[in-house]
Amino acid sequence: MNALFLAFSYLRYHWARSLVLVLVAALIMFVPVATQTLLSTSERALVARGEATPLLLGSRGSQLDLTMAALYFSEERPDPVAMREVESVWDSGLGVPIPVHTAFSSGGFRIVGTTLDYFDFRDLTPASGRGLSILGDAVIGSDVAAALGKRVGDTLVSAPENLFDLDGVYPLEMPIVGVLEPTNTPDDQAIFVDIKTAWVIQGIGHGHEDVVTAADVAAGTAALANAAVVQYQRITDDNIDSFHFHGSQDDFPASAVIVVPNDTRSSTILKGRYLDSELPTQLIEPAGVIQGLVDRIFRIKSLLDVVTAIIAVAAFAAVGLAVFLSYRLRAREIATAVKLGAQKGMVLRLLAAETITLLLIAGSIAAIGAAIVSRNAESWVGWLLALGA
Repeated sequence: MNALFLAFSYLRYHWARSLVLVLVAALIMFVPVATQTLLSTSERALVARGEATPLLLGSRGSQLDLTMAALYFSEERPDPVAMREVESVWDSGLGVPIPVHTAFSSGGFRIVGTTLDYFDFRDLTPASGRGLSILGDAVIGSDVAAALGKRVGDTLVSAPENLFDLDGVYPLEMPIVGVLEPTNTPDDQAIFVDIKTAWVIQGIGHGHEDVVTAADVAAGTAALANAAVVQYQRITDDNIDSFHFHGSQDDFPASAVIVVPNDTRSSTILKGRYLDSELPTQLIEPAGVIQGLVDRIFRIKSLLDVVTAIIAVAAFAAVGLAVFLSYRLRAREIATAVKLGAQKGMVLRLLAAETITLLLIAGSIAAIGAAIVSRNAESWVGWLLALGA
């Protein structure tokens, strides 16, 4: 006890040097643990999203681009797949097709056009407000609400993909009718609308209004215009009935189609129907694509472990050198203690107590930091994955 008391008193007196040694030792212990925790959580999060999606239907091309666009709402733009493919899956009776349209954004977040089946499939529930019900409604993820400061009753405006678009595609103002519960998945960073709303944004559907009304003529305030109709930028109760779509819905686009087969047999039959490489569409298992991506990414994990170990050894050696030099500087002090009657064993216990006290304090700080990382790893990884996408 005397050795511990003297050791603590000495460390407190030389608090600046002791603080530096404690922080360095704490970082040495904290960084490898935190890195492993975040890497493991990232791997689980990536694979879990893929495993939760049985099959994915899209245009033939890069399977990774298709998966990232449909599951993580990334900026990849795979070739669209026609809605007739959705009807084909419905008609087969082998599963439930869920189209997703991810071509547009608002406020830096992806607008995801889909159907109500998506919310049941991902188990998404509103924390406030309600779900989608009419054309033009928007339901936002929790991260969108926090980042943009939006809540139920506010509005969002879709961002034009091309400032020089001459096709008459105007941004659409969408009322926010619901904010979703946080899920620590890319759904937290998405703006959900009905897929028909996405088609309105794309310009496939629009509404009309007479530029000159009967009231204007009666009042003598009618204005001249080159066309009898204009396109709306907002869907309201007054004009929603005028919105319509040109062409056959079978030709309308979706970025991808999530397919939820009825059972294993249905999944096998569906996959067999898209084996022909000459078909314009492909049916893939996202879990396999994501696992391949994870395997490639985490090949560097072993190298990172080696680098971390080398850095840790070097850092511990530096701390040991600092402690050793400190003892050498205290040679006269130690000699005086011996002359006063302190045995060499007592001196060694005193020095050991100082070192152990430093390591215990550093270990406690590192443990607290590791606990904080472990508790928040899922939310941090979810945010980083969405940000990276």
